[in-house]
Amino acid sequence: MTIVLGYDESPGADRALDQAITLAGQLSDRLVVVYGAAPPSMMGEEYGAHLAALSEIGHTALTAATEKARAAGVDTVVELTEDKPAEALLEAAEKYDARVIVVGTYGESPLRGAMLGSTPHKLLHWSHRPVLCVPPPERA
Repeated sequence: MTIVLGYDESPGADRALDQAITLAGQLSDRLVVVYGAAPPSMMGEEYGAHLAALSEIGHTALTAATEKARAAGVDTVVELTEDKPAEALLEAAEKYDARVIVVGTYGESPLRGAMLGSTPHKLLHWSHRPVLCVPPPERA
């Protein structure tokens, strides 16, 4: 089985990475680390430049996450897609028959997440697989 992780180097995603590595190690599952690089808007001439920049950021993030997971002895696969994050995670979960989707949260209010369409909020409503939402670290 597999565990699908959404990763973008945010504090919540870093905590989610740690949880996903621990869970994958305990269950002897493969970890699929996903980054959806779709720009916020698909309109305008800036789209190509935004996509290239987000893809480069995603590549860097996925490399760091993969190194950490492999150092912990977890079999890891990378998925860098041109989809929006929630869609990328749902697609990867289907492709790899994921046991669970793991994502970090950003500490925003539930109302703000619902109104702005946060990735964890979308996954909780769209996914037919379990979703583990990991909160960001507490502020010092």
